[in-house]
Amino acid sequence: MRREPTAPGQESVWDFPRPAIAEPTSAHVVIEHGGRTIADSRQTIRTLETSHPPNYYIPLADIAPGVLRRAEGTSFCEWKGAAVYWDVVIGETVLPRVGWSYPDPSRAFAMLRDHVAFYAAPFDHCSVDGEKVTPQPGRFYGGWITSRCAGPFKGVPGSMGW
Repeated sequence: MRREPTAPGQESVWDFPRPAIAEPTSAHVVIEHGGRTIADSRQTIRTLETSHPPNYYIPLADIAPGVLRRAEGTSFCEWKGAAVYWDVVIGETVLPRVGWSYPDPSRAFAMLRDHVAFYAAPFDHCSVDGEKVTPQPGRFYGGWITSRCAGPFKGVPGSMGW
């Protein structure tokens, strides 16, 4: 792994902490699909972890009513706790397990309660402050890559041991 140089205004994901942290951000986060706005928020929480682009957790109040449906399955994060998954339903279209949340997060991540994070790849458009995001590589990871972050990012081939 060779760390990419940072340009002015960029953060290196290699300067993000481990263990992960959560912090409020005023970034304008928008998710759109099928001509519908799924989420639009300026009150998100981003999680930061070494080698990962940020994940953005959106308050339930800023997610379109009626689009979330609880999906099967759970997972466990050593820092955040037990996660549940969400489908997004838009009319006849179902995007399965595209969101996740922590109904009872660990104390350090208590601010994530009543927030949902989403994978960017399944949606027509996801943006941060007007910039379309690139999904973090890999099947499991849900980070959102923008020009504000320098990598390389966990999830690329050969990054399993990072």
